[in-house]
Amino acid sequence: MDKHMHIHLVAGARPNFMKIAPLARALDARPELTYSIVHTGQHYDQNMSDVFFRELGIRQPDFHLGAGGGSHARQTARIMTAFEDVCLEHRPDMVLVVGDVDSTLACSIVAKKLKIAVAHVEAGLRSFDLDMPEEINRMVTDAISDYFFVTEEEGEANLLREGKDPNRVHFVGHVMIDNLFYQLGQLERTDCLAFATSAFKARHAEYGVVTLHRPSNVDDAETLGRIFTALNDVSGKLPLIFPIHPRTRANMERFGLTPASGIHLAEPLPYMEFLHLWKDARVVLTDSGGLQEETTALGIPCLTVRENTERPITVSVGTNALVGTSVEAITSSAEKILSGKWKTGQQPRLWDGKAAERICDVLVAC
Repeated sequence: MDKHMHIHLVAGARPNFMKIAPLARALDARPELTYSIVHTGQHYDQNMSDVFFRELGIRQPDFHLGAGGGSHARQTARIMTAFEDVCLEHRPDMVLVVGDVDSTLACSIVAKKLKIAVAHVEAGLRSFDLDMPEEINRMVTDAISDYFFVTEEEGEANLLREGKDPNRVHFVGHVMIDNLFYQLGQLERTDCLAFATSAFKARHAEYGVVTLHRPSNVDDAETLGRIFTALNDVSGKLPLIFPIHPRTRANMERFGLTPASGIHLAEPLPYMEFLHLWKDARVVLTDSGGLQEETTALGIPCLTVRENTERPITVSVGTNALVGTSVEAITSSAEKILSGKWKTGQQPRLWDGKAAERICDVLVAC
């Protein structure tokens, strides 16, 4: 590249923050690449947003759109109009989006219509489940992106099958894992006794961690009831700590569900405190995409409370298994883990903490 390039890095929802952090740090080391951080405000709660910028070691956003809240359509529309104003006044050479949230979709559409190059980090992932809003976001973003940065071989195969130019598809590893390794190093230099969860860890030599937030799991009384039945059973053999999403807590109370005494409910946690908690867990039970990957990277058994995953390498190579919402499947899988009969898993290829550097290498060559 013989000229300077300026990039808008888009962060909206909670997982995006962990993904742009390694990119920001890598870009800081490349004088020919400059960037602005655009925070769409898709998640605007203090516990789920601003605190991450401090913990992840990146500067405050250069632009804050404040476009969170409302339905998918209303939120997407607000992000699009606000981001268009930013791009018209401060036109970048490229817009780089990460993941599969509404901000990813909205900002990629705006950039493409303004004839600004779009790069998608975590491209090519497919659950093949169009009932998931994230799947729609992934498919549309990939349909209009110019550069595709892929985390696993299956994602590369999906993009090539969809007719993407192989010269634009780059298997680079995973920025989420870059961030995980960085934060583990930060954790070693942190006084973890100040964390609210330290008392729980001190009381329990072994424990499991639970997260649930997907509407398909938490908005239906029968489904959430089955999950709680399974969790209550598991908690009789292993204490569980559950940093519970506000939506999940509200529905738990609305549906009259009572967690067993072995389930400790906690408030949502900042990233580093949550990492301190789950990295030592005997098992993680979740419907989160990111946690499937992070547990695989550290070799922690993971039970994914979903029928499908857009991250198949965590199942085929890693420590993850899909258990759906069946009480029998969840409890029997947990029993296997507790009896030492679970698979060991392996580290996926290129999940080595250097994905952001590889992305910058590609950008420099654009």
